[in-house]
Amino acid sequence: MGKAGILGRPRDGHAPLPRQHRRHTRQGHRSDIHRPMRVVGVGRVFILFCAVVAAVVPTFGQQDPFRWMDFHSPKDQDVVVWVTRALDAEKWTAIREIGVRYDAALVVTTLRASPQSPANADQFNVWSVSLTNHLVTPVLKGANLRWLDWMQFAEGGSPEPTALYDNCSECGADTYFTAFHYDNSQHIWAARWMRGGQAAPISTANTPAGVAWTEVYAALVESNGRGLLATWNYFDYGKEKPAGDFVYQYDVDPISRLERTQLLSGKAADAMKQRLCRAQDAIQGLEHGQNSALCQETLTPRYERKPVTTPPPNNRGQSVPGGRR
Repeated sequence: MGKAGILGRPRDGHAPLPRQHRRHTRQGHRSDIHRPMRVVGVGRVFILFCAVVAAVVPTFGQQDPFRWMDFHSPKDQDVVVWVTRALDAEKWTAIREIGVRYDAALVVTTLRASPQSPANADQFNVWSVSLTNHLVTPVLKGANLRWLDWMQFAEGGSPEPTALYDNCSECGADTYFTAFHYDNSQHIWAARWMRGGQAAPISTANTPAGVAWTEVYAALVESNGRGLLATWNYFDYGKEKPAGDFVYQYDVDPISRLERTQLLSGKAADAMKQRLCRAQDAIQGLEHGQNSALCQETLTPRYERKPVTTPPPNNRGQSVPGGRR
């Protein structure tokens, strides 16, 4: 769907002339409109035309900051058709979802290997589709996409849809967490905490042999409403070598508003372990490992017997220094 189709103009780009004006033109008569008035009229029409182009073309679905498209709703058909044509050259079996914010669509497609393949083996792709120039930008791909609650990662910012996904289907999968946000500078959708093609790792089914691996994670909400993800991975190697202890925090820097990944240590790591195990400010459905022995040990401080430094009550100076007996 091009701009001409949106504005209802013919393919040649020229608006049809009024019947009376066409008759006068064919007969070679001059227009009855005074020349200065014609100039003013053309200028006004041009300004109106520019305003219509600027308002209509880039603003599909701008009545709300974000909304999912209804594939059966007549008012959403222009977006559905636009996105379908934009993705025509890409490889997909079905369009699963379309969400719109401003001039970009967040699109999820699924790809099935064959008509006989099981549905739970589908792969998904997330795209950002421009609603002004049909530009398609790949965002994320994987398996088993699960939408979660919306979270606000920047103070004063817009809530963002969050999701879990796996890196493969029918395998020992790794699970990742991400959020999708609209990038105002580039006018596209993007996934947070991407590194090496994947988002923030939270769990895995590939536990190394001979290692007791405990995974604790939670999506937490600060007092100001700002959200973050924290993970704690503890590797117990037994007597072979010291345990591995890693605490990560995934959030958005409040000053730069850029996403960041921090490896915590010292008191900051200890405080986060307490928060993770208590999970008092965690989002329901996005917490794991709180019932583990590691968390129970973290929340229950060990009792250590302290040495007695005071003399017993029956000690009344009966001992006599040497040489004075």
